[in-house]
Amino acid sequence: MNDETKTSSLFSETKFDSLNLPESINQGLRDLGFDRLTQVQDQVLPLSLEGRDIVAQAQTGSGKTAAYLLTAFNKLLTTPRTSADDVPRALIVAPTRELAVQVARDADDVGRHTDLKIHVVFGGLDYHKQRAELAKGVDILIGTPGRLIDYHKQGSYSLRETEVVIIDECDRLFDMGFSEDLRWILRRLPHATQRQTLMFTATLSRRVTTLGWREMDDPAEIVVSREKLTPDTIHQELYHVSTREKLSLLLGLLEREGATRTMVFVNTRIAARRLVQELQRHGFVARGLTGNVEQVRRLKVLDQFKDGELPILVATDVASRGLHIEGVSHVINYDLPQDAEDYVHRIGRTARVGAEGKAFSLACEDFVYSLDAVQKFVGYEIPTVFADDELYAEVLPRGQGHKVEDDGSHYRRPPHRRERRPHRSAPKAPREAGDPTDEDKPPAKRRRRRRKPKPPASD
Repeated sequence: MNDETKTSSLFSETKFDSLNLPESINQGLRDLGFDRLTQVQDQVLPLSLEGRDIVAQAQTGSGKTAAYLLTAFNKLLTTPRTSADDVPRALIVAPTRELAVQVARDADDVGRHTDLKIHVVFGGLDYHKQRAELAKGVDILIGTPGRLIDYHKQGSYSLRETEVVIIDECDRLFDMGFSEDLRWILRRLPHATQRQTLMFTATLSRRVTTLGWREMDDPAEIVVSREKLTPDTIHQELYHVSTREKLSLLLGLLEREGATRTMVFVNTRIAARRLVQELQRHGFVARGLTGNVEQVRRLKVLDQFKDGELPILVATDVASRGLHIEGVSHVINYDLPQDAEDYVHRIGRTARVGAEGKAFSLACEDFVYSLDAVQKFVGYEIPTVFADDELYAEVLPRGQGHKVEDDGSHYRRPPHRRERRPHRSAPKAPREAGDPTDEDKPPAKRRRRRRKPKPPASD
């Protein structure tokens, strides 16, 4: 690989008008208010628009999605279709359902003035409805690996003449165990020399570069700010706190900051459910976003958070990568991530595309052991702040506070309908007037034990 580039500033001086993109694309960019290219776009687009394969690493929120969408749109609009309708001309593979949906929305925004057909497929929604839409023909197909493979095996579409393939958050696909699925998809595509391949990631690992050498045609490696994985516009603070005081400190931070759009990250689904209940009990409007929430509910919660109806979103790492949510003011690591890379992706939900944001991390005795790995990965020590007594808010005793609401955004175990028998040592209920006495009750039939017949005596 070659053409390695390092820059530090987010925006460049290059304007989109200088790229000679189709007018329908320029019109969409103007509608979105895009004027100047970000650094990653400035490094990628001159090469990708000429048909070059790309492996790019850049900070979260640096404009990677727009870079590969513009590449795909330009390719499809400047060259006529020669393949059948069941062949998507461009394929975009995303690791999570939320990211796939977000990419599809961004594609609809950029390509609103084009006639290109964009379709997204992922698990959790109507299988036959998505398949029916796919059968109508598609130019840009976006999806998660499992559903893409499923529909391909069913014969719903073909990849034999796909012209552009884009792998977003490639390292996350490996982390989630999709490496074999990804290779399965790549083997159904034309040879690397007969297609254009682009891979984008926030953390460039050896596995990603190895895949680039094997499945791409002399790709250019573009690294933007390798020495600094997190933007300078994120104000970071680290608090050392005991586990039993974490909730008190979190409540204090929320009250002090007055955050209007805050993401709180935890490490497990159970922790997310419990924290949502505690926040609601203390008067905060919060919902949970975890992997086991029904997909329709997950999309509803995300829409509420993006529209500003939901001020606090408690999430596991399912939401830490790829989600483009405008206006996230604060990110709070209630649990320090166990994977150092997840710290970068978590705090990258704020301060996107040059905006400013705050990221607070609570290091308790349960998860502080991962702090050294996180600081080694990002290349600096997270500023430590001492929390005075005034920052700790009062935690209400159990049973007090607001009634915990449940809109179905987090999992609850269904109630056990079978009536439980009283324990033997439980006191008997007092006898009411008119109840039959023990003498009035008929004697209980004694159950006779059936004896086994003796074996015949041997001679």
